[in-house]
Amino acid sequence: MHERRIPEWVRHAPAPSVRDFGILAGFEAIVRGILISVFPLAMYRALGDASSVSFLYFLVGVISLIAGLMVPFLIRFVPRRWAYTVGCLMFIGGALLAIEGSPAAVVGALALNTVATVVTFICFNAYVLDYISKIELGKCETSRMFYSALGWAGGPMAGVLLLEVWPPAPFVISAVAGAVMLIQFWRMRLGNGKLITKARGTAKNPLAFLPRFFAQPRLVAGYLFAMIRSCGWWIYVVYLPIFAIQNGLGEQLGGILLSTTNAMLFAAPLILRWVQGRSIRTAVRVGFAACGTCFVTAGAIAGWPIAAVAALVLGSIWLIVLDICAGLPFLMAVKPSERTEMSAIYSSYRDVSGILTPGVASLVLLISPVAGVFAVGGLALFGAWAVAVNLHPRLGKPRMTFQPGSLAETG
Repeated sequence: MHERRIPEWVRHAPAPSVRDFGILAGFEAIVRGILISVFPLAMYRALGDASSVSFLYFLVGVISLIAGLMVPFLIRFVPRRWAYTVGCLMFIGGALLAIEGSPAAVVGALALNTVATVVTFICFNAYVLDYISKIELGKCETSRMFYSALGWAGGPMAGVLLLEVWPPAPFVISAVAGAVMLIQFWRMRLGNGKLITKARGTAKNPLAFLPRFFAQPRLVAGYLFAMIRSCGWWIYVVYLPIFAIQNGLGEQLGGILLSTTNAMLFAAPLILRWVQGRSIRTAVRVGFAACGTCFVTAGAIAGWPIAAVAALVLGSIWLIVLDICAGLPFLMAVKPSERTEMSAIYSSYRDVSGILTPGVASLVLLISPVAGVFAVGGLALFGAWAVAVNLHPRLGKPRMTFQPGSLAETG
């Protein structure tokens, strides 16, 4: 009798849609996007030294890598919905902690934000695989990028501008967005994911596949492309604002330029069409060569700050091109039977670049100004260009269909 009066949506929650996941990703983009240009400025204000900022980013990168390796293990004992909730709470706590403004508070806030990113990223992808069918993964990724575009395009500029109006403002907005993100998550009623039958054997640790990974040069090359591309973004996001401050161009410039660059994401279909018109090897090599040239040029003409910044902005456009095409060689080289394990290895490129970039930059800054970091980054990009010569000249040509969402399915 009473059960009939219970609404159907309460007894059987509707399965989350592609749009629901897109909205969830959109709130995360606001949480992170508004602080991505603020944290380097807050760190530099609190520490007053570019070398110290690099060293602390290096330590935070190490923490992020360890957290990324530990999360899959911890989720075995902590329900996934609570792991995601803790990640949201870390976003909120980190934003509120940064308002205090002391060096320790800012560094702690950056660490919380970084670990929260890793935790929510792993849980989010697990939920997507649980609830979104393979044929809709491409649609889900498109929806995620669409809803995230506003946060990544407008967030960096809004963050640095609000920092001047009222310093706590960007952190307050991030905390509020984190709270709404948590509400959206619980509204979706994802629980701990779909129940999966227990495997008969113990799942292999992805680290056990490292020998197989290093035995396949195409996988190693694909990983290097992703990592070096990520290093380029690290240099652009962290060291361009510091360079601007040191040369009297203002604290807001870095965030404004990052927002301008991210707005190029709306041109992704046009960039994809350009990539389709040539082999992947050609697109990857042109992207790395052009970006490397821009970064080396920026280091060489640092005496003309405006020209150097213009070169970096042009280089960042080529980084977006690489975002679209440089990950394809790895995806196409992975064997179907090893995709899960190799994907776990591949995802570590963000953490490795987050350790490598500030680590190398700290050494460079001992003997050179910030412009030296641009030059070294450019040389690394040229290194990727040299490695890309070994890609098959017809990779991505006739027998491959360039369809969103189908790239990972190509053997």
